Amino acid sequence: MRSIIFALFLVLTIQEISLSQIASRPNVVLIITDDQGYGDLGVTGNPHIQTPVIDKFARESIRFNNFYVSPVCAPTRSSLMTGRYSLRTGVRDTYNGGAIMASSEVTIPEMLKQADYKTGAFGKWHLGDNYPSRPNDQGFDESLIHLSGGMGQVGDITTWFKGDRSYFDPVLWHNGKQEAYQGYCSDIFAEQAIDFIDNNQNQPFFCYLAFNAPHTPLQVPDQYYQMYKDIDPTSGFERDKRPFPEMNERDKEDARKVYAMVTNIDDNVGKVLSKLDELGISENTIVIFMTDNGPQQRRYVAGMRGKKGDVYRGGVRVPFYLRAPLLSSRNKDIETTAAHIDILPTLSQICNVELPNDRPIDGKSLVPLIMGEEVPWANRSLFFYWTRRYPELYNNIALQKGSYKLVGNTAYNAPVENFELFDIDKDPYEQNNLVTSNKVQSANLKAELDKTYKELINSGNIVNPPQIAVGSEFENPVTLNRNDADGERGIWAQEEIFGKWNVSIREGSYNIKFKFVKPVEAGGQMYLETGPVVNQMKNTATDSDIIEMKNVDLPKINCELIPFYSVSGKRIFPLWVELEKIN
Repeated sequence: MRSIIFALFLVLTIQEISLSQIASRPNVVLIITDDQGYGDLGVTGNPHIQTPVIDKFARESIRFNNFYVSPVCAPTRSSLMTGRYSLRTGVRDTYNGGAIMASSEVTIPEMLKQADYKTGAFGKWHLGDNYPSRPNDQGFDESLIHLSGGMGQVGDITTWFKGDRSYFDPVLWHNGKQEAYQGYCSDIFAEQAIDFIDNNQNQPFFCYLAFNAPHTPLQVPDQYYQMYKDIDPTSGFERDKRPFPEMNERDKEDARKVYAMVTNIDDNVGKVLSKLDELGISENTIVIFMTDNGPQQRRYVAGMRGKKGDVYRGGVRVPFYLRAPLLSSRNKDIETTAAHIDILPTLSQICNVELPNDRPIDGKSLVPLIMGEEVPWANRSLFFYWTRRYPELYNNIALQKGSYKLVGNTAYNAPVENFELFDIDKDPYEQNNLVTSNKVQSANLKAELDKTYKELINSGNIVNPPQIAVGSEFENPVTLNRNDADGERGIWAQEEIFGKWNVSIREGSYNIKFKFVKPVEAGGQMYLETGPVVNQMKNTATDSDIIEMKNVDLPKINCELIPFYSVSGKRIFPLWVELEKIN
């Protein structure tokens, strides 16, 4: 009965239909991988990689052949979750304190909660590791994630110290609490997603399976690596007239490991699809497969220019396949430009739930395209940027409108002649700069680029960035990690560097631990600055990587939390800080 009612709804889906007119809604499984480029699939022309499951899924799906994302991880994920450009959400970087999404944002799971969906997130979140920005704070009933931008990174405090084994037998975060798991990370995330599907098969659900692979560190079970250890990733392209990147020996070895990691993902995607078939819910489940940006390393990318971090197509064009059995015939190509910002409005229409109406939604519903209709926004503009910390005016920045794309890799005061203009339809590999021969088009795009940049850089969540709650009953103790630390540009695992966290502190007494990268010299002074309140103490512990302050009284305040250890003329910034409110 559920499928019959839903099928009737889909026949009328373009029309306005009130929630009372349907009794059921489709399930949604959204699968996204990390740093898997457009060329890392067999279906996109890679002769080396073995991805039979995803290739078959793509052939049976609606293929959006001009689908775009942001050049890097966290901005893509915030846009996916909200339907908005990342700067509107407060996300401006992948670390440097810029990967925290404002808690006021309305996410896909929060939107689907209007229709009582059960929601689960498994894998990479990268939109804030503390309350109120964690998955469970942003609409997910169930979550199993790693911290920061990747396992083995400094911000992921439970896996960083494992080094080259960080992807195996990890300590992960289940609903905000640490839990130990056995096995390889991608297998664990897929298994937990399958369990979630199994447990919620009798009600509408949203399953967000966000693999952290094939992001670095490139760790993979040996059985998969053995499949690729002897290949030459540069071979097989002798007759291909498209550009191909220069690959050194390290690039080739990285490609072998990436392909192994992707084949493991392919196997796990197969397990998810098989579970849907086993439960008899495939026909009533929307399944999406996509990636978050271009490849981090040099390898086959279907001839496109650039890689992860670039605003050229190699950095921002990704595969996007949507299977909706009751919405459209399978095996369909759509050439109209689409983007990550379109996913939320698309699911809003398919699942018949209202969009947030109190904020700009930059995306468009893709349902009309799926149903074969023309849309008035086919030639709309898309904005791209990527530089560390904040956008840098005219540096690695682009505006694409219709077939034309203006790219800036120049100074803030550069004339339009210093830009690049490409006609994507005629020059998909972005090789021919038309800026001098088409100055009118270039000037018009630059004017729109300027307007868009100024609007987004002045977004409320950029001007007043999201804060981490300290002393909340929803997370106590709270651990502030390096991924969310602001301060000097490029803050990572350095010892002598200035860092801080933007926090909202609840008044009370706290026990505080400062963890350092390595043991610190005794005899120095430990400082904690919280706005105008400064607490300090002499450190007498020897050869210790942890300094503790107990019974520290902190006021109710929104401020920058600045810790440092001063010794022998050095100021050492902690790796992480734990604050536990004791009363």
